[in-house]
Amino acid sequence: MNLHEYQGKQLFAEYGLPVSQGFAVDTPEAAAEACDKIGGTEWVVKAQVHAGGRGKGGGVKLAKNPEQAGELATAMIGMRLVTPQTSAEGKLVRKVLVAQDVFYPGASDPKEFYISILTDRGRGCNVIMYSPDGGMDIEAVAHDTPDRVFFEFIDPMLGLRPFQAQKVAFNLGLSGGAFKEMVDFVQKLYAAFIGSDASMFEINP
Repeated sequence: MNLHEYQGKQLFAEYGLPVSQGFAVDTPEAAAEACDKIGGTEWVVKAQVHAGGRGKGGGVKLAKNPEQAGELATAMIGMRLVTPQTSAEGKLVRKVLVAQDVFYPGASDPKEFYISILTDRGRGCNVIMYSPDGGMDIEAVAHDTPDRVFFEFIDPMLGLRPFQAQKVAFNLGLSGGAFKEMVDFVQKLYAAFIGSDASMFEINP
């Protein structure tokens, strides 16, 4: 069973993982109302289909006001979204996720990371795959600079060890509070993976 992004975020929240506030809607009016509920000055409108690369296909847009969010929802709902992971026919968009924009002005520039957990059937264990070069072109990163993609294999008898979560944070180039937060994030993410009996989690970026 595949989950939409908004469903995955609901699952993550149940395990104490930080997620951006958002609402899945199927009408332009509900999209505008979602902006008012969330608050803020910018929102992201994301087509909910079972495919990656939605941004490349025009399925991820930024709204500067509730009215624009409604307009974007109008354009997306009912469209057939074509991405690098769909056929030429694309996938029908029935809902959009309206969520708070996570890129806010801060003391340092935001960075994008990639992280996934999946089952390595050849090794008979789960593996955390991650990269400090997250974003829409993670496939290109894996092809062009494979040394920027890291793997942490989890012993099924021991589970995720604390030092492995620390290794992930270290290889992502984090320090201080961000390092500690990533260690906690990785541990909770793996607990969610095991607790939900999932076969794959992917967060990008």
